[in-house]
Amino acid sequence: MRAFAFILLALSVPVFAQGSGPPPPLANRQLADPAQEAQAMRLMHSLRCIQCQGQSIADSDAAMAGTMRAEVRQQIAAGEKPQAIRSWMIDRYGEWVSFEPEMKGVGLLLWVAPFLIFIASIWLARGLFRRRT
Repeated sequence: MRAFAFILLALSVPVFAQGSGPPPPLANRQLADPAQEAQAMRLMHSLRCIQCQGQSIADSDAAMAGTMRAEVRQQIAAGEKPQAIRSWMIDRYGEWVSFEPEMKGVGLLLWVAPFLIFIASIWLARGLFRRRT
């Protein structure tokens, strides 16, 4: 019975460990320089929250989004360029974190697919209308 209780306790510890710490200092505090804060906000609106999945990190209240906002603000305050920070976030979290995928690899497919579908639908519709006449 003790072994079962120990195993149950050991398995439940990670559940209680999530989100228990305070948010990072710059998660909800703006930078002192308005130009740097404007850069950070533009960048934060172009990055997707990996926990919420439908919101930018600027709009999300999730703890993970707060951590990502703090990281963006810290790097902007340190003098990093927004494109370098964006690349770092993509390297760390994957291409999916970006609302604006790059035009290479899978991102290229995302940009080209709507046009290919449109052309294919016109071609199929043309064939259907020809058969009817």
